[in-house]
Parts: sequence; structure tokens; C-alpha cells
Amino acid sequence: MIAEIIAAGSEMLTPYRQDTNSLYLTEQLNDLGVQVAFKTIVGDNLEHLTGAARNAISRADIVIFSGGLGPTEDDLTREAAAAALGVEVRRDPSLLAEMYKRYAARKMVMPPNNAKQADVIEGATVLANANGSAPGQFLETTIGGYRKIVILLPGPPGELKPMFAQVVKPMLAAALPPQHLARRTLRMALIPESQVDARTAPIYKEFTDVETTILAGHGEIQLHFVASKTTLYEAQGRVDELTGLVEAEMEDAIFSSHGENLEEVVLLMMGLRHLTLAAAESCTGGLLASRLTAVPGSSRYFLGGAVVYSDALKTTFAGVPAELVATEGPVSEPVAKALAEGIRARTGASFGISITGIAGPTPGTGPDAEKPIGLVYIALADGSQTRVKELNLLGNRDRIRWWASQHALELIRVTLLESQAF
Repeated sequence: MIAEIIAAGSEMLTPYRQDTNSLYLTEQLNDLGVQVAFKTIVGDNLEHLTGAARNAISRADIVIFSGGLGPTEDDLTREAAAAALGVEVRRDPSLLAEMYKRYAARKMVMPPNNAKQADVIEGATVLANANGSAPGQFLETTIGGYRKIVILLPGPPGELKPMFAQVVKPMLAAALPPQHLARRTLRMALIPESQVDARTAPIYKEFTDVETTILAGHGEIQLHFVASKTTLYEAQGRVDELTGLVEAEMEDAIFSSHGENLEEVVLLMMGLRHLTLAAAESCTGGLLASRLTAVPGSSRYFLGGAVVYSDALKTTFAGVPAELVATEGPVSEPVAKALAEGIRARTGASFGISITGIAGPTPGTGPDAEKPIGLVYIALADGSQTRVKELNLLGNRDRIRWWASQHALELIRVTLLESQAF
């Protein structure tokens, strides 16, 4: 069983507003075992909204509208949904009387256009709105031999959420057959999406009852698996079976199978080994430290470090010889190595990690003048050896900085996996 959410409102087609109701509705529908297959945003145009409604009703079992139930001329959801269903909109006398009564209780005169909110689609059940003046509507019908459920909800989140949670969700739970969704997500860092798909597609294609989605971005690949079954045990079993086969194929490339991000995994691995970490960052300007310290409890394993942006501070805080910076340039393998070893010695950490590079948008200066934007060196020192990684990253300043921090975290993780000493 699938659902479609239609968000009505021209304001969401501008750069200044976005649809957040669909995120909430998707979560709630998933709780009921319903997958959201489509999301549509439509402006305040009757023709466009009616067309979107017809498409949604033709392809989804459940169609939920949010917004467009107010009293103004551009609130057109009722009319569009009725036209798509081929039924009439009728003004409900009892609902209208209740609206007049509400205004009278506040010693206010109800504007004539508010009467529009008493219009009800033929055959629909009115859903009381305890937090606003626009009631919702719930309609079950059959079209072409297929059962359809159409729901109209007000747009303001403060009205939509309680109406759905308190009224609509129990109605859907009673109307729908028992269904449960199970999910798992596998996460991998710094692997091309095409490579992941080439290796895993032969596996997940065999599981036709499990929906697989690959997401790529920010130096990470995520494989999302979703199964819908009549029992949670059955659904979870199918997802776990597929996940196990993919894990066997991708092995250590997978850093998380239960939702943890890369910084959480790194800190967990360090904690299990009773190790600590300190960082000396130049081009990332503290981004690595920020990611690590965003994890609760990180202070037990991440001691801290220094943002050594200037050449002088590389010497002062991390003990890098000034002549080394002057001759090799701050963006170089020897300086990266010295930074990692120096910050480790200064802090007494088990590991020292360093990042130095040219993030742009302007090129380096002095000894680094001929070095390209995107050149980054990362070093990891453990007291016995120092690993150095040279990168040539593409993109703007923000992308280069983020990818540098991602490579640094992955270098720590892989080192811990490979090291027999820890």
C-alpha cells in the first residue's frame, strides 16, 4: 500500500518557504506500514491542483493533502479534490453554525468568506480542528474497483500534526490491514557510488520484496533497505537477510549498519581500545574537531587540539620547525607529518591527526604558490609510525574542507581496523 502527499500553497514554490509537513506525515505513515511513493507541491491554481489530485488518486492508495483549506480565494484544495473525485462540494449547515458560534463566543463577527470552511466534499467525514478554524476531511471511496482514501488536512503544522496524531492516524489504523515496515541503512565512506552499485546490485535485485535506495553525498554512500510485511518479524527478517549478504560483499568498507555516523564510529572504536586523539587543523579550521565534539561523550577520547592556520602557530602549538614550513611550504607532506607528531606530543594523546591544504578560492602563497587548489595532506601519528595521505580534492571551499575532514576520519578508522597493536 502506497501513499502520496500533496502540499498546496504557492509560497512553497518560492525560495523562502518549504514543505515540512510531508516529513512528519511520512514518518507517521511509515509507522502504519504505509510507504510514501510520491510527494507533490502545487501552487494555488485550481487547474494545476485538480490535475495533481487526479494523478495522485490514480496511482496511490492513500492521498493526503496539506494546506489550502482556509477561507480565501486561493484556498482551493476542497474544490480540486472534489473535481478529481467527480463529486460535489456541499456547505454543511451544522459546521457553519458551529463556526458562527465560535466567533460569537469570542465576541467577534465572522467574515463572510469564512463560511467557505464549512464546505465538505460529498461523502467525507469532517475532522474537528481543535487548534484552528479549518476542519479536515476524511473520505473512503472506490474508483475502478480500487479502494482509495483521500484526506484533507490544514496547512499550519500546529493544526496538522495534532489532527493527524489524534484523529487521522487512529482512523487509518482501523481502516488498513496490519502492515509493518522494517528498515536498515548501511553507510560507507569515500567509495564511488558506481562501484558500490556494481558490487551490490546482483545481491539486492534478488530481493524483490525489499526496496533498495542508494544515496550519495558528502563523501558517503548510504544503502537504504525497506521491507513491508504483515508482521514486523517477517519484515525485519528480510531486511536483515539482505543486509547480511551486502555486508559480506562490502566487508570493512561499511562503517555503520545501524545508523551511526563516521565520527561516532571512530570515537566508539577508540573507546573500545582505550585510545585518545588530538588534532592540528589548518585548512579545515576546526571542522574535524567540531564533528567529533558533536558526539555526546566525545571528551573521553578526543582531547582537543589546535587550529594552526598561520605558519607561526604551526610552530608555537604543534612544534613544527619554522625552517621546515619555510622550505617545504605549509601544505606539504613533511609539515603534515610534523603537525600530527607535534600535536600528539604536546597533548599526550594516543594519536595525533593533522590536516593542511589549499581550500581556495585563491591559490597558496610563498612556497605553496604553485600548488593547486584542492591539494590536501592528512597525517596520522601513533608514536611508532606516521601515515600521510595526499589528496587532490575538487569543488568549492566548503566541499574541499568537508571532504578533508571525511578523509581524516576514515584514515583513523582504517588505521584502527588494520593495526594489530590496538
